[in-house]
Amino acid sequence: MATISVPLSHNTSSRQHLSTTRHRFHFPRSSHSPLTIACSARRNSSESKESFSHLKELKGVACGFLAAWAVTAASPVIAANQRLPPLSTEPDRCERAFVGNTIGQANGVYDKPIDLRFCDYTNEKSNLKGKSLAAALMSDAKFDGADMSEVVMSKAYAVGASFKGVDFSNAVLDRVNFGKAHLEGAVFKNTVLSGSTFNEAQLQDAVFEDTIIGYIDLQKLCTNTTLSPDGRAELGCR
Repeated sequence: MATISVPLSHNTSSRQHLSTTRHRFHFPRSSHSPLTIACSARRNSSESKESFSHLKELKGVACGFLAAWAVTAASPVIAANQRLPPLSTEPDRCERAFVGNTIGQANGVYDKPIDLRFCDYTNEKSNLKGKSLAAALMSDAKFDGADMSEVVMSKAYAVGASFKGVDFSNAVLDRVNFGKAHLEGAVFKNTVLSGSTFNEAQLQDAVFEDTIIGYIDLQKLCTNTTLSPDGRAELGCR
């Protein structure tokens, strides 16, 4: 357990003349190491109530700053430990990709979750084009050779999915997790890739002509060693 203690006092008189007010705030730092913020204010018996009241106000401000910091520091860990929902048992869940979300667009809002995990759309040339698949669960699904031009996949989870030779021209693929995905020969022409991640993805012969991507995201993408020389040149990797 990690603990941060903030004692506030005017002097260091003997303990018998001190009264202590202490507040603790607990924040989940990890599954094994919770973070505790402990704030205390001590009053000497000779101090006036007005002086101690002012001290308590200072304590509240200091502890508030620490609590805000703790929440900020803990949040990424909590998000990283989130689990995916159980696989949908709907018999037609794979066909839902042909309909898409009726209200979801770039913010990843949807009327009903789209669970496409383990579905096979190999060489699908007509039913995926232009669909809104915002926040779709796509891990381990197969889209090899499919036409996914103009599709909206904002905030989709595509870890381990296969998109070999997929046409993503004019698509909106912002904030997509492509970790360990197979994207060999995929075409990202005039495609929005801002905020998307490609950790350990396979990008051999992928085309990035006129791709729209932020500078920081570009620097991360350029570290992928599977990019072909042409792909690196199109992205402007140095």
